Amino acid sequence: MPMPPPPDIAALSMDEIAALIAAATPAPVEQWHPSHCGDSEMRIARDGTWFHQGSPIGRQAMVRKFATILRREADGGYVLVNPAEKLDIAVEDAPFVATAMKAEGGRIAFQTNLGDLVIAGPDHPLRFESGEDGPRPYIHIRGGLEALVSRAVYYELANLAIAGDASPPGVSSDGMFFALEPA
Repeated sequence: MPMPPPPDIAALSMDEIAALIAAATPAPVEQWHPSHCGDSEMRIARDGTWFHQGSPIGRQAMVRKFATILRREADGGYVLVNPAEKLDIAVEDAPFVATAMKAEGGRIAFQTNLGDLVIAGPDHPLRFESGEDGPRPYIHIRGGLEALVSRAVYYELANLAIAGDASPPGVSSDGMFFALEPA
């Protein structure tokens, strides 16, 4: 069965986003513990592009399907896992990129390059690291998997922080405050 295209976050209300999140049923990858089978020969680049044997995977629906079985291991590595096999996958930074956001009613929702939706808050915290190219914000997606917040979305966050009067500058979502500075 083909995966439907991701929704357009800009066209959704925050209640619709929350309903889509609540209706999502992620694969139970934490419950699958097959033997390690080797290397998938796949890599996720910092910009969110998925590669297999050095070539970009052009079918977005296939990439979205693979992303549903991605898991972060206790040692910090990443694997593609199903009930029968577990394969390593290289991840250059974070496996996802937050490419869009929407702020409404005291909540900030993010959408990844693969269509995942999350609302920043206790279960999906924002964190900031220092990088050579400036601050690097991340949002928790699921099970230890994060999305690097794209530069354009980071600028939207910064504009929200500037519009507020918090010191240090930051944003609030779902009852939590997130300072826009590295920890």
